[in-house]
Amino acid sequence: MMSASPDRRIKDRYAANCLKVELQERGFFGRGKNATAVTCLDMNRYGMAVLSPRPIEPGARLYLNFDGKYIRESRVAARVVTCQPFQTGFRVSIQFSYCFDKKGYSRTVDNALSRIEGFYNRYAG
Repeated sequence: MMSASPDRRIKDRYAANCLKVELQERGFFGRGKNATAVTCLDMNRYGMAVLSPRPIEPGARLYLNFDGKYIRESRVAARVVTCQPFQTGFRVSIQFSYCFDKKGYSRTVDNALSRIEGFYNRYAG
């Protein structure tokens, strides 16, 4: 029998501090608000945690842009799960949309996030 753990994650997350991430809240009619550079704390193919200079409402829909060594992916849809004060800003937990919205599933995005996860997984430990 599995124990009831407060950690809801399906899979371990890996530190990815050198991954550049920009997030943009999705507005009405697909228009986005200004993009904000955030610091990636950790990630896996299902979600990530970032350090944001400003709070972002849980439930907010986002587009994420990733830029790292050998990796560039734009407009990955996601939503905010939680947001809490952390260090010099706010720790924002994010879940990628393709994980919870079957209509939004994209093999291209899944493959891209798997590549990103695999790259940082190699340096974990």
